[in-house]
Amino acid sequence: MSSMFGDSVASPLIWVITIVVTVGVLVVDLFVIGRRPHEPSMREVSRHLAFFVGLAILFGIALWVFAEPHELSPAPGPEFFAGWLTEYSLSVDNLFIFLIIMTKFSVPRQYQQTALMIGIVLALIMRAIFIFVGAAAINQYSWVFYIFGAFLIWTAFKLAKEGAEDEEEYEENKLIKFVEHHFPATKEYHGTKLLIKENGKRLITPMFIVILTLGTTDLLFALDSIPAIYGLTRDPYLVFTANIFALMGLRQLYFLIGGLLQRLIYLSYGLAFLLGFIGVKLIFHALHENELPFINGGEHIDVAWLEIPIWVSLTVIVGTLAVTAVVSLLVSRNRDRRDLEEQTGPRRETTG
Repeated sequence: MSSMFGDSVASPLIWVITIVVTVGVLVVDLFVIGRRPHEPSMREVSRHLAFFVGLAILFGIALWVFAEPHELSPAPGPEFFAGWLTEYSLSVDNLFIFLIIMTKFSVPRQYQQTALMIGIVLALIMRAIFIFVGAAAINQYSWVFYIFGAFLIWTAFKLAKEGAEDEEEYEENKLIKFVEHHFPATKEYHGTKLLIKENGKRLITPMFIVILTLGTTDLLFALDSIPAIYGLTRDPYLVFTANIFALMGLRQLYFLIGGLLQRLIYLSYGLAFLLGFIGVKLIFHALHENELPFINGGEHIDVAWLEIPIWVSLTVIVGTLAVTAVVSLLVSRNRDRRDLEEQTGPRRETTG
């Protein structure tokens, strides 16, 4: 197997530059938000979201044109776009849970940007760890693809079975419950402060619990998203940058389409199909690279159709997201119209 950096689309220098630029953008963003907590206007979030999306598209085009194919990434540009779209669509689904968390903890609108931003920083750190652990495992053991594939297929089945119902409920994990029961906390928000000192005692604030909830929740989301993107590219640099661009615009997307999220009623089913498709793709790849002695005598199964090309994956991803969005919006619009008619009664034509 190739080393993590030796056969990647990015040299160690490019890795360093990417990480420095990412950290710089996050620090500036945190500094600006920290100085002036506020609920962003539609114009502000639209401008910032367009910037991040445009940057991701330019980055993908640059990879498509200039990056040389290699063992881990035969088609860097298409693989980046496939990974970025998949991560972005999974992130949009995660926004349902973020909305519920913000509502559950009654986070004031002017502080939600800060909570989301810190949550995104924590998400990037945790996903970076997952990415490098996954890359190391894949480089050493090809049978890891069997585990990733089976996990994604199981996740797809669970997501399809639950449908949109799981978005309406949120149960705190054990860590959050432990913190709430064992750490003294204030009932009121104190701006964006995580800790305060009151009567000589150090107390946590509701903002601390909110950020911890967002961070641990995204850790669970990463269990789905990291195996999914490794089903589209094996290059850790493409996995990392796809996650960066997906998370960078997440805060703006939260404020921009908060109401629209409720209309994407079939998003869970579309994502279930995508995760199932990528899971099958991973199983096929595992069979193609097979080294397990109890499968085909430990020999590779060298059948051409077992390797699904990236252009097929990209077509399936774009097509699934487009169909899911269009059908969701059409059905939700008809449902809203029907509900309105039931409340107000059918129109009666008047005669002169």
